[in-house]
Amino acid sequence: MSENVKEELQKLNNRLDRCKYRLDAAAKRDDQSIVKQFKVEIETINKKIAKMKGRQQHTVGNQGSEVLRMPFKRVLTKAEQADMGKFKKSVRGVIVVHPMTALGREIGIKEMTGYAPQAF
Repeated sequence: MSENVKEELQKLNNRLDRCKYRLDAAAKRDDQSIVKQFKVEIETINKKIAKMKGRQQHTVGNQGSEVLRMPFKRVLTKAEQADMGKFKKSVRGVIVVHPMTALGREIGIKEMTGYAPQAF
């Protein structure tokens, strides 16, 4: 998942919060034209957020299928986890997946696992 998608999603969520706050203020003032304007804007932002989350989910799903197609995988030892730099240099092409990341949750791992094209 690219940082650009995360940043854009965060900006949309911030904009949504601002609009909801302004909608509440306009509703308290009983300004119907402004209320209608913000309701339309909130609906538009919600649609954009849903689209971005769908794109994010699609990307993670593609990454998960790519990782699962790799011919070799195994759970990493504590020593390998402790010195990740050394481990990644010694095993070329390894992809390390943590269970708490979106990718880790997507593929359903319970421990930090390494995926590689050849045995390590």
